[in-house]
Amino acid sequence: MRLTVWHWVALVPFVVAQDVSQSVITTTTVSSTASVSSATVSSSASVASSTSELSSSASVTSSEPVTSSTSASSAISASSAVSSAVTTTTPPATQPIITPPIVPSTFTPFPVPSDTPIPSIYPAIDPLRPPPVGARALPNFGPAWVAAWEKAKAKIANFTLDEKVNVTTGVGWEGGLCVGNIAAIEPVDGRGWPGLCLEDSPLGVRFADFVTSFPTGINTAASFNRRLIRQRGLFMGREQVGKGVNIALGPMMNMGRVAQGGRNWEGFGGDPFLAGEASYETILGMQEGGVIACAKHLVGNEQEHKRTTSSSDIDDRTMHEIYTHPFLKSILAGAGSIMCSYNLLNGTWACENDKIMNDIVKREYGFQGFIMSDWSAQHSTISANTGLDMSMPGDITFNSGTSYFGANLTAYVNNGTISESRVDDMATRILAAWYFLHQDKPSFPAVNFNAFVPDDDATNFHVDVQDNHYKLVRELGAASTVLLKNVRGALPLGRKDRSIVLVGSGAGPGRAGPNQFADQGGSDGVLAMGWGSGTSNFTYLITPLDAIQREARKFRTSVSWMLDDFNLPRAGNVVRKRSAALVFLSADSGEGYITVDGNEGDRKNLTAWHGGDALVAAVAAQNNNTIVIVNSVGPLIVEPWIDHPNVTAVVWAGLAGQEAGNSLADVLYGAWNPSGRLPYTIAKQVSDYSAQLVIGGGPQDILTIPYTEGLEIDYRHFDAVSLFIFPSSS
Repeated sequence: MRLTVWHWVALVPFVVAQDVSQSVITTTTVSSTASVSSATVSSSASVASSTSELSSSASVTSSEPVTSSTSASSAISASSAVSSAVTTTTPPATQPIITPPIVPSTFTPFPVPSDTPIPSIYPAIDPLRPPPVGARALPNFGPAWVAAWEKAKAKIANFTLDEKVNVTTGVGWEGGLCVGNIAAIEPVDGRGWPGLCLEDSPLGVRFADFVTSFPTGINTAASFNRRLIRQRGLFMGREQVGKGVNIALGPMMNMGRVAQGGRNWEGFGGDPFLAGEASYETILGMQEGGVIACAKHLVGNEQEHKRTTSSSDIDDRTMHEIYTHPFLKSILAGAGSIMCSYNLLNGTWACENDKIMNDIVKREYGFQGFIMSDWSAQHSTISANTGLDMSMPGDITFNSGTSYFGANLTAYVNNGTISESRVDDMATRILAAWYFLHQDKPSFPAVNFNAFVPDDDATNFHVDVQDNHYKLVRELGAASTVLLKNVRGALPLGRKDRSIVLVGSGAGPGRAGPNQFADQGGSDGVLAMGWGSGTSNFTYLITPLDAIQREARKFRTSVSWMLDDFNLPRAGNVVRKRSAALVFLSADSGEGYITVDGNEGDRKNLTAWHGGDALVAAVAAQNNNTIVIVNSVGPLIVEPWIDHPNVTAVVWAGLAGQEAGNSLADVLYGAWNPSGRLPYTIAKQVSDYSAQLVIGGGPQDILTIPYTEGLEIDYRHFDAVSLFIFPSSS
């Protein structure tokens, strides 16, 4: 059987830009006592006061260490707090700062909103009122950006240098209520500002209760349905705002270059046009909901192995036509923020890469928002000159009490290495996004949850933001289900199926509930999302067993089950003389900070977990109407059983979110005609893919990952080499 792959062509203009070598600067950092951590600095407090020797007239050759003085730390009010009104502790200064030499570095202003390189033809519009789904014209957000920039400039004009620096610097890991926090500015002399809450994830509010767990990005793309993609974005945006979040850390638009890539399920698949359109509709929806969207990860974080110590080497054409196209579409959708990635890009850290951040994103694409680092992906203070606008979470490593921005950024301005006009631009971009989404309105909610201490009733108010979003989750889950095989009238199920049996742990619940593993870092029960920071906590999770039993009752069908993946003799026995046997397979992956069953984020292989291939073989040997349901983060090698004569149907359900069971039952029983399309290619063997997982290298080695396949990723490669996916046997 040959699986149908939908082909899309993205025609994107590109330019050849000059490579910029990595900026190298040696500096010892100062702790966040000198920078503004979670506390608010009073108008008289100056971070630079602790480094008063670093004036603009400092000697070029000066390299004397300057120790933070007690005056700076004493200027920080012990009772100050972030905008959430929760007092946080600023760690003491532990390291001195070393003055960098003044380097020739000029700041070239970027295009203003009214003169961006990408023209828009849709009438002037506000992000809270985007063009309707299906509108062919690009929205013109220029006037809204102009108004937001003017407000931001007026606000910034009243800020001290230290306050502007504070806008660019997170308060540190666990320094506030959200996964990322920008401290408030005390309302002195009209300069007050409430700060920012940044929160995961691309499928719902992470670390929060009473929220919706939406279908994953890969399922959303499989729907090929603009209306559902837009609506998902809108509902996610509303839920984030309902929890008091300013910036939602999504959508994710990695391209799934490597089939085993751990975070592929967060993105929209391997075609740049599909990923671009899904990103566009998602961001229009999210920002209509009032939250600032964050397009991530810029760019080349296509595998988890050594993601922080590898260089993705990508040529300019491939960069433009494949990997930055979704970011271009995000910018056209008015995205307020972009996140740069952990890896190096052509030998330079992505978060200090002048070419990608300044030349392509800001100048060529005309991006008007701000670029933040992935969490602790910043490597230098000079990255401010190469395009980084915000340091997240603010500290160099989690809970280190040190920052590349904060006091270091102030020092670099004072000695002339970084111009204050660049800091003005950084802070203005951040506040402009805030004004662009009208978050300055008094009605914008305060943060009402605690990402780190969820049981603290003083900070977590258990606000229910779910509304009726479950209906969209169920519909999108069904619309994203792909029917790969259906012979002899196996589907839909109905009155003809007098007795059915469900086999495999993926049919039922987890043994300790849907949230038994932190960040879903485990594999037990129905798989509805992967693992890592791109997850959320399930408020509830509908299993296939529950939903199928409900539907079967309508036809008085006998339902039995065996939720054991490994007892093959018993599996063969229980499926005998049943009208249909439904076998559930799964394959999981996620972010590299969690290892599950030896899978360090990326998958070790592309086979079904828990011995799934053997389970299918055992069932198909005893039942001539074996239906295989796959819940997987991406492609599986199905060659061992796809053409088995007793495997009559294959349903690719993916990762459908909290209504996974209901969505599947709707398809199995014919309430929804399976209309999903694969957003990636299923190969006969791993070696058929053009890009392979690159492994090896010591802990400190920089692993080179050459993107020598160029444009030929996923289906493009199979077309280019005329490689058949399956023999046409059915």
